[in-house]
Amino acid sequence: MIMLEPATLKFLKELQKNNNKPWFDGHRDRYENARTDFLSLTTALITAIARFDKPIGILEAKQCIFRINRDVRFSKNKVPYKNNMAAYFNKDGKKGIGAGYYLHVEPGKSFAAGGIWMPEPAVLSGIRQEIDYNWEQWQKIITSRSFAKTFTEGVKGETLTRPPKGYDEDNPAIAFIKKKSFIVSKPFTDQEVLSSGFVKEVGKTFGVMKPLIDFMNTALH
Repeated sequence: MIMLEPATLKFLKELQKNNNKPWFDGHRDRYENARTDFLSLTTALITAIARFDKPIGILEAKQCIFRINRDVRFSKNKVPYKNNMAAYFNKDGKKGIGAGYYLHVEPGKSFAAGGIWMPEPAVLSGIRQEIDYNWEQWQKIITSRSFAKTFTEGVKGETLTRPPKGYDEDNPAIAFIKKKSFIVSKPFTDQEVLSSGFVKEVGKTFGVMKPLIDFMNTALH
């Protein structure tokens, strides 16, 4: 059974306090071990997701995980490394444009999430239209017992102050049509992340969000 090693979280916790290149270079062997550990976890998750979302099964872990280096070119925060390890599961890997599943492992701040974040205008327009045309189906997904129990904060995302062009304020779906992102998430404690049942629980969480993922990806086609 695949389990994340405590050393991986310990490395990330120490990186938070020593986020600089000299420290990182001096502990590169620990980083490589943590990366290998996270790759194994990601591989196990691909297998778990493929049980209910077959296209994910063709992916390799390296197609899903993100680099630990931060892109600081346009950021005021010049810290060179991320304090987390993360993976995105989409049929086209982490570079896929559609909705997908996301795992974020960070000491004290781990979570499993899914949906689509700040999509391109054409994609966003398609999702809004799909929600408008199939409002009852959208409602059925987000109000199901398992969905509401798993994602207690509902569908989150940046929201416009006014309805987008072509939609009225009195549209019953307007609260979602105004959104610029559509995200659901569930937090996990460090103890849960290191438990033997973590892969199973994350897979279960992703399974609950699959109808939402499918709904949004339908809009792309």
